Amino acid sequence: MAKDFSRIDRIAEQIQRELAQLIRLEIKDPRVSKVTVTGVEVTNDHSHAKVFYTSLDGNSANLQQGLERAAGFLRSQLAHAMKLRITPQLHFLYDASVERGVHLSHLIDQAVASDTKS
Repeated sequence: MAKDFSRIDRIAEQIQRELAQLIRLEIKDPRVSKVTVTGVEVTNDHSHAKVFYTSLDGNSANLQQGLERAAGFLRSQLAHAMKLRITPQLHFLYDASVERGVHLSHLIDQAVASDTKS
């Protein structure tokens, strides 16, 4: 059985794809050169979108500043790329789940290595 996606979910996915492409190809700011958009949540009225991002560089303060500075440009480009009545305001939030996953993976590897030595 196929999953039923609501219109908001489809809009969020499209925004994520468009933002990832815009950040990769259009933004010249070196602070945001290695940003990965991990998810987007759009409100029911389409007026706001939370954009979750991560980077393995680790300097999230500079990334946040760079993304906030580019938010107007990104929003205007989204308005051209997507035919929505309302283009949402973009709010960037750092997603630390990737870092936590890497840290847990290292802990598991250490535990397995110590068990094989014992």
